[in-house]
Amino acid sequence: MRIFPPAHRIISQVVFTGARVFGRAFAEAYKQASASQKFAAAGNAQAGNSAASSGLTLDEACRILNVAPPKGGQSSGGVEKTHEQFKRLFDMNDPKRGGSFYLQSKVLRARERIEMEVRSRAEEAEREEEMRRGWRPKLYRDR
Repeated sequence: MRIFPPAHRIISQVVFTGARVFGRAFAEAYKQASASQKFAAAGNAQAGNSAASSGLTLDEACRILNVAPPKGGQSSGGVEKTHEQFKRLFDMNDPKRGGSFYLQSKVLRARERIEMEVRSRAEEAEREEEMRRGWRPKLYRDR
């Protein structure tokens, strides 16, 4: 009379059960990764112009530098005011003088975001002006 069943049977059951559990876990992880990727792609498509690569919105950038949002290719307070605020806050948060590198980088990202917005609005205004005047590309030389 055998007290213990054959070892190969126990080992095969452990292997098959483990493979089944691992397979289910892998399939579930793949589903979650796929859903996460689709969600992230949809979020980035919606974010579009609202945030730069730094993740700051224009409103946040204006609040950090304490300037009005840009209008029509120019910032309301002027580009000079934006640069003055940037210089003041950047120097104030210098780590060598007891400031915070994190805050200094936030100030830098805010300035970059506002400059990007001003640049894109100026380009858009320039395109609209060109379309209003009439678009006449110079592809060939007139004879």
